[in-house]
Amino acid sequence: MDTWVIVLIVVVAVVLLVLLAAVLSRRSGAARARKREQAREHLHEAEVRGARADKEHALAEEEAARARRELAEAQERAALAEQESRDRVARAGEDRAAADELRAKAEKLAPDVSTERAGTPVDRTAEYPAQPRDGVVDPGEPSGGATRR
Repeated sequence: MDTWVIVLIVVVAVVLLVLLAAVLSRRSGAARARKREQAREHLHEAEVRGARADKEHALAEEEAARARRELAEAQERAALAEQESRDRVARAGEDRAAADELRAKAEKLAPDVSTERAGTPVDRTAEYPAQPRDGVVDPGEPSGGATRR
């Protein structure tokens, strides 16, 4: 074979190799660009989801705080109502004892006056038992009122 044919074949082979390298380089550059774009999309989605998660977390914390505050307020109202109820029962018991004492004094001073009334004096101290001040209730005695558990 002639030398010029061999040189021509070598030149064509080199040109083909250069073209092949250029095509592969473009293809890998395009793949790299697609990967970068995909990575940007993933980062954007991560930011959006992170912001959404932060918002949901803050709302959940706010709701929990509101629930705790409402529970504390309800417990405070219940404790206040129970205290007022105990105070009223104590005052009623004191009034009943004072009434019984006055009735006894009246009967002692003038026994015929108490029998003129429609009925005889009734001892109602059993209806108004003394309330325990230390929170301990006799298990044999009905405590009345609300039960919290």
